[in-house]
Amino acid sequence: MAGLEGYERPRRHASATAARWSPAVEDEHALKALELFGNPTEGEVPLPSRPESAAIARRLAQVVVLRTWRLSPKLTEDVVLLVSELVGNAVRHTGARVFGLRMERRRGWIRVEVRDPSRGLPCLMPVHELDLSGRGLFLVDKLSDRWGVDLLPRGKTTWFEMRACDR
Repeated sequence: MAGLEGYERPRRHASATAARWSPAVEDEHALKALELFGNPTEGEVPLPSRPESAAIARRLAQVVVLRTWRLSPKLTEDVVLLVSELVGNAVRHTGARVFGLRMERRRGWIRVEVRDPSRGLPCLMPVHELDLSGRGLFLVDKLSDRWGVDLLPRGKTTWFEMRACDR
């Protein structure tokens, strides 16, 4: 890593890492989020506009894409990342108390929407190598097949779509 030449990273023992994370535990958290907050494929799931809601939205996206729709782990990883970026923008930039998450699947495609009450449009900014923030929409633009914003009478919906093939 730049600036850390000559320093050795501390070594972690495999057993310590395994004790902290396991797919079964993550699945359990994701299923619990689905139970507590609702299924974003059945209707819009309202979430409080707080930073910790990003974790809830990621878990909901994970359980829907991987378990409900049975799509690939790679696609799931990309969707979870992009959900996190859209939710982060809604939390940081809109001043809303609540935002909504909705997910839809149709033949060959998935669509994820984040609705908030602000009519302020997100802006795709140029990204530079040393930037510490501002990469959210850049990632959405690069990883999704298409994305956009729909203005509503009260707010907007920011969305992305990705091609999805059954396994």
